[in-house]
Amino acid sequence: MSKKHIEECVRTSLEGYFRDLRGIEPSDMYEMLVKVVEKPLLEVVMSKAEHNQSRAAEWLGLNRNTLRKKLLEHKLLK
Repeated sequence: MSKKHIEECVRTSLEGYFRDLRGIEPSDMYEMLVKVVEKPLLEVVMSKAEHNQSRAAEWLGLNRNTLRKKLLEHKLLK
């Protein structure tokens, strides 16, 4: 799967989101989108990194403390 494919999946999902709103104006979309994308991203990366936070942080381009904070926010710490 390429970066372009992921972008297309997000675009398609957003189009569906707007369709489902049926004309109602959305609010706080940025925060909503970050939350719904961030959690599965963290889950998959942590799994692939065998729950090694240092490795996962490196893959994500985050400081380990930042990753730990995000894992706590999403209740993903073991």
